[in-house]
Amino acid sequence: MTNTYFYETSIGKIGITENGEGITNLTFSDEKIPDGTEIKETALLAEAAKQLREYLSGSRTSFQLNLLPEGTDFQKKVWEVLKSIPYGKTLSYKEVAIAAGNPRACRAVGMANNRNPIAIFIPCHRVIGANGKLVGYAGGLKLKEQLLQIEKM
Repeated sequence: MTNTYFYETSIGKIGITENGEGITNLTFSDEKIPDGTEIKETALLAEAAKQLREYLSGSRTSFQLNLLPEGTDFQKKVWEVLKSIPYGKTLSYKEVAIAAGNPRACRAVGMANNRNPIAIFIPCHRVIGANGKLVGYAGGLKLKEQLLQIEKM
């Protein structure tokens, strides 16, 4: 059984989903929740929302949550690299590909970033183009810029 609950935050409405063991999804609206999900706040979701609000206020630099994203082995490897990017730092897609063990997989890294089901908690906003420009983000480039600005405080 999965549960989702929606929270109003400083960046808008956020949906967080858990499966009883960990956080599985984050959405930037109430439009895309996993099938068979009950809309119910649990202690795990309340804690995730608390940590998210602390992050958005600039008082938290890392998350202490069990994150359980579903994806391919390569996607999971990329997401582990993303979790290792320090708060306030960015990496290019190529740097992430190298860290994931496949220097030629820049496009695959981009796809893994795009399929990240737990944005912010798995900080795909910290990945930028080789030229330093912001590219692609599920919540939009304005939100990506906003998240990076929070981390510069």
